[in-house]
Amino acid sequence: MTVFRLAPAVADAFPDTLIAVVSATGLRGHEPWPDTTAAVEELERQLAAGAWQPADETDPRIEAWHTAYRSFGTNPRRVRPSVDALGRRLAKKGSLPRINPAVDSYNAVSVRHGLPAGAFDLDHVTGDVDIRHADGTESFTPLGEPDTVENPKPGEIVYTDATGVLTRHWNHRDAHRTRVTEDSVHVAFALETLRATHDGHLLKSAASELRDLLAPHAGQTAVHYLSPAQPRATV
Repeated sequence: MTVFRLAPAVADAFPDTLIAVVSATGLRGHEPWPDTTAAVEELERQLAAGAWQPADETDPRIEAWHTAYRSFGTNPRRVRPSVDALGRRLAKKGSLPRINPAVDSYNAVSVRHGLPAGAFDLDHVTGDVDIRHADGTESFTPLGEPDTVENPKPGEIVYTDATGVLTRHWNHRDAHRTRVTEDSVHVAFALETLRATHDGHLLKSAASELRDLLAPHAGQTAVHYLSPAQPRATV
């Protein structure tokens, strides 16, 4: 079991935070996931038809993350929140990247609802996961760059375990060590909002949608929530 914890200092700085952690065990990433394929293709069809556009930085959901990034010293137009970067890529190219079924699932849910999302292969997580301010001594190896080591800036919000940082800039980029592949069988997916008062219902809907995409290809799924009032969840 892995405990996810929202640090008191983060809760104090962002009191309207709500994070959904969707867990899946017994994932079968090598089989077809037709519902995920259909969800991704439907978003692309809607975009092409002009019936829908991904949220951009003028949307309150994205604007809140830009404000948060600036508060801990990150320029959000250089280092964008994941959902912002993904939406911009989709709007420009007309398609979402195809990585693997689990990643494609959370990408589709993320961009559809305008909420950042990420995932961790729990078999490669060491100990528990804390969402906290970095002290600057931690190490991070970016996804796709296994020979690169970075040190987050002091005060930057990160997900971290006992070994190192799992995401930089709260939700900009995941670590290579805990990346989700077709072989991942025990995964925690995170969906986030800083506007629970306005968007809590949207987050819960997104978490339910993601769980529905995962459930046919998993032995077990569950949804857990982190907030300042409930700052820990066991996955």
